[in-house]
Amino acid sequence: MNIIYNIGIRILGFSLQFMAHFNAKIKLGVEGRNNTYTILKNTLEPNDKTLWFHCASLGEYEQGLPVFKVLRQHYSNHKIVLSFFSPSGYEIRKSTPIADVVVYLPLDTKLNAKTFIDLIKPELTVFVKYDIWPNYLNQLKQNHYRAILISAALRANQAYFRFYGAPLRNALFAFEHIFTQNEESKTLLKSIHYNNVTVSGDTRFDRVSSQLNIDNTLSFIENFKDEKLCVVAGSTWPEDEALIIHYINNHASKNIKFIIAPHDIKPGQISNIKQALHVNYATYSNRNHQNLKDVQVFILDTIGILSKTYTYADIAYVGGAMGHTGLHNTLEPAVFGIPVIIGKNYSKFPEAEALIHHGGMFSVSNKEQFNAILSELLNDTKRRQETGLKNSNFIKKNEGAVIQITDYLRI
Repeated sequence: MNIIYNIGIRILGFSLQFMAHFNAKIKLGVEGRNNTYTILKNTLEPNDKTLWFHCASLGEYEQGLPVFKVLRQHYSNHKIVLSFFSPSGYEIRKSTPIADVVVYLPLDTKLNAKTFIDLIKPELTVFVKYDIWPNYLNQLKQNHYRAILISAALRANQAYFRFYGAPLRNALFAFEHIFTQNEESKTLLKSIHYNNVTVSGDTRFDRVSSQLNIDNTLSFIENFKDEKLCVVAGSTWPEDEALIIHYINNHASKNIKFIIAPHDIKPGQISNIKQALHVNYATYSNRNHQNLKDVQVFILDTIGILSKTYTYADIAYVGGAMGHTGLHNTLEPAVFGIPVIIGKNYSKFPEAEALIHHGGMFSVSNKEQFNAILSELLNDTKRRQETGLKNSNFIKKNEGAVIQITDYLRI
């Protein structure tokens, strides 16, 4: 079975090399992986003490960040290597102060794993959620390096629990401890006789809670909102924008403001949103050229400020679940104690299911349902506030994963 896995990785490598000629994102990853060893050799000295953090992409980085911050402080004399597999993580966080060096993780061949591990010699490795690479993990185990997996969220249909998943299943045993998000994941691990497991919850609850302790002021958003009700639609895709823009165009009111933060901020997509709107709008890029108090819609054609923008929301819509691209972070707005609306495809997101169960989040399948729930929340102050309170209470109740993880590491 390991032979089949290793052949598959090599086929993946050839496929990515070929597709890089036609896809800019894949090209970034291919070229980035080609530079990894040079970056490491130029940054690390043979006697450096190191930690290694690995994240598949940006979402896993944000999930692991509360733990990374504690480790960064405790291991102040160590150099930290942060690796990503996806360009969407690397390109946005390649200059993060949490790490001394940020690289793409080379493909999981035996040679790459040995070369990479021999270069960094990590005293402790932290993987976040998933992205389990057998050759890397087996190399860590062979060299007797410590490794843990945090915020693991496992499902019965994953390869670890199937007859064909031996390489991935065996790789899990390279972790000295696994911290899961829920009891179901723990039960699944027990079913394959992995017993060093703790249900610590999701570190994202700690991550979003920390947002309340920083300055979230955005003066241009304050100017735009002008003390009116504000709906923030975050990380939207075209399917989401169709709902929101339809509502805006058909329920225009000077007493309600809308902020749209598209996932895709390429000029073509921003242009599509502008053309679809029948009301006055402004964009982040031209915010200094309009009186923001006079416009009804503000388009965030930028990245990096959405979490602060939620501070100004009375209601949030989080994108990704009307289509099949994947629901974005619903905890970011929920921590501010506001109702959250999402689309219909959220079954793989346990935090969304929990928030819906607790009454702080609503799922909609079409424009009619969206219009009805949004209008109800806008018109009923008591309902809006009570619903939002359920979300903030849920976040508070689920904090504490970081403490459990760092207690285990004796930090």
